[in-house]
Amino acid sequence: MRAVFLSSGDLVADRRASYAEMLFGGGARRAAVELMRDALALAPGWTAGWFRLGEMLAAEGLTAEAADAWREVLRLDAADTLGATLKLSLCGMVEGIETPPPAFVEALFDQYAPEFDSELVGKLAYRVPELLGNALEAVDDRGFAHLVDLGCGTGLMGERLARRASFLEGIDISARMLRRAEAKGIYGRLVKADLNFVEIPAGTDLVTAADVFMYVGALDALVARIAAALPGGGVFAFSVERHEGPESFALRPSCRYAHSESYVRALLAANGFDVLSLDRAPIRMDRGAPLEGLIVVARRATSTALTNVSRNLTLPRDFEFPTQGAEALLDQG
Repeated sequence: MRAVFLSSGDLVADRRASYAEMLFGGGARRAAVELMRDALALAPGWTAGWFRLGEMLAAEGLTAEAADAWREVLRLDAADTLGATLKLSLCGMVEGIETPPPAFVEALFDQYAPEFDSELVGKLAYRVPELLGNALEAVDDRGFAHLVDLGCGTGLMGERLARRASFLEGIDISARMLRRAEAKGIYGRLVKADLNFVEIPAGTDLVTAADVFMYVGALDALVARIAAALPGGGVFAFSVERHEGPESFALRPSCRYAHSESYVRALLAANGFDVLSLDRAPIRMDRGAPLEGLIVVARRATSTALTNVSRNLTLPRDFEFPTQGAEALLDQG
């Protein structure tokens, strides 16, 4: 996270928090909670301290007290850089959190940027660019005029497909990630933007989103904008973490969203896409075990096919992307 959140600014409070972590790691969790409370009495405005206290309380099964700590995080930081709203959702204290706070995603990837490639590929066996690249080549081996790489990060997906695109554009919420991508010299344009609101440039004929949608949540509005930008025959290649339950998507303890295959297929069909391939595959390691995802390549239907779709499908004209502000959560519980 951002450096301002790492220290309380009070040396004694920091020392007590450090001891609390030692106790917690050694199994003395109740003692750790009390020592963490002592630290916060010295530094009551310490956002990261309240967040960590919430995690300690939740680990002890003290859900209501954990929720109070996370609400204090939101009071101190309404932008929710640490993701307290996600923690509240995971412990069942709030409902309807269908997208993570943008400040949380931005801070997360700003923090990861310096070691992102080595950590993800080297330690977690990240495979999505390779899997998506292979899937795309299997169904469509042509070149593309304009590729938009959503959530481009440091450019791992762009590197895989740069030779197939005349113009490569990357979009990401993290400025530090974008600087890493710029250094690779493969993008013609890089844009800092929140994917929940970004507009895809008209004339794009390939859109990719590698390991991105787990930090978006509800995909309806974004996929609709992608569909609107792609011409007939345009291609959309992406991955999701696979959700096995009955829900369209679900927030996992990792604070990432997983999506069901039925939701992905229905969303693509509703937006005029034909699925060219959809495969299950391990996409990286997660806590020592392979994490299964869906690798998807879809093609925007031709104008004739789209006309037939529109005759049989009515989409809401007044759709608004679902959000819930942090301020509303402060009054719940």
